[in-house]
Amino acid sequence: MAKELRYPVYVISKGRPSSCITVRSLRKCNVPFKVVVEPSEVDAYRRNQWVGSDVLVLPLDFSERGCGSIPVRNWVWNHSLARGDERHWILDDNIEDFNRLNKNTKFRVRTNATFRACEDFTDRFSNVGLSGMNYYSFAKATDPVPPFYTNTRIYSCILVNNSLEFRWRGRFNEDTDLSLRVLKSGLCTILFNAFLCGKVTTMRMDGGNTNDLYEKTNDRKEFAESLAEQHPDVVRVTRKFNRWHHQVDYSSFKENKLTRSEGVSVGSGIDNYEMVLVDRGKHYKEVM
Repeated sequence: MAKELRYPVYVISKGRPSSCITVRSLRKCNVPFKVVVEPSEVDAYRRNQWVGSDVLVLPLDFSERGCGSIPVRNWVWNHSLARGDERHWILDDNIEDFNRLNKNTKFRVRTNATFRACEDFTDRFSNVGLSGMNYYSFAKATDPVPPFYTNTRIYSCILVNNSLEFRWRGRFNEDTDLSLRVLKSGLCTILFNAFLCGKVTTMRMDGGNTNDLYEKTNDRKEFAESLAEQHPDVVRVTRKFNRWHHQVDYSSFKENKLTRSEGVSVGSGIDNYEMVLVDRGKHYKEVM
């Protein structure tokens, strides 16, 4: 029987009642969750067999404000605080799978153990503002990838420290902005490579911010410029791969060091969280 997670998992979703693929991925991993939706879309989401009754209804259709997901993210934060949680997970709705990277090989995950391991490792330290799983595509199996990075951006699958003095803001690049404000405050971030999320590339799916924000920009130049305006000391605007990007220099945050929480003791040996590797045939294996 799967053990419980310590912190709640929220999936924010809009315009994807039949293609909110994160919930399907979470169910395969026995991860409990709530999908956060606008009142006008509740019935459509509840008809999705994967979502069912696991729905939280926002007080109004925030998308009408033209701020993307920002008000929804802050509503989730307040909801978790009201529950008395110390942290909460907030996930995008276009994550197609979760993976374990071990010895430069990626395996699909069918257990919530990877979430629990992220929680436990994060809680070892008293000064972690954000942690989360790296993208599948960013952890190259051909490169020497460490189990985690510190003091960089956290995207899409995020474990948020509820005691942060900050909140989500703006319209674009809100995850990078929040990561930078956390780092500038002297806190740390942890980006896990041992545990990955396979996120569908932005703008490949209808719904979400694709129609409301992304398609209305000049090759996303506004995205890059807005972040550079918020953080001119570490962000510059550049053009590559036929569109505009922001380039962030995280080197100034190397001095942010993880601080061990009081009373935390780490046992000897390796804790595999009861995960086992199951051979599913010639082409792939899964972590159960």
